[in-house]
Amino acid sequence: MAAALWLIGAIVLTVAEVAVGEFTLLMLGGGALITAGATGLFDLPTWGQGVVFAVSSILLLALVRPPLRRYVESKRGQAPSYLESLPGSIAEVTGEVTADGGRIRLGGEEWTARTPYDGAPIPIGAQVTIVEIDGAVAVVVDD
Repeated sequence: MAAALWLIGAIVLTVAEVAVGEFTLLMLGGGALITAGATGLFDLPTWGQGVVFAVSSILLLALVRPPLRRYVESKRGQAPSYLESLPGSIAEVTGEVTADGGRIRLGGEEWTARTPYDGAPIPIGAQVTIVEIDGAVAVVVDD
């Protein structure tokens, strides 16, 4: 029964890694998977399971995670991230945009937006060009 719980924990941690992308949860999931195997083979007591999980997780974090991250970063190369690729994109205004704020739709996503200057507001339905991403706000200009 304990091995099944460790296996479930390994699966949950591995799935959660998809949201994080830092390989930490993946390494902990690997530690849980190793613990599940060791518990199934040797019927370890609870304290033994804790030791196996701690040691295997620390070893994975120290020995596997750094080269894995370097490998992934080298394969990524100079490809721009999603946010870096947004300037120059065309969006539609869904809530009047001023220097103080507004809303746009970009590729089916709603974004908070603002103009880089004080001036006439950009009306709903207008097409705008994204010139910059400032945190979670798209800075736009009227086409």
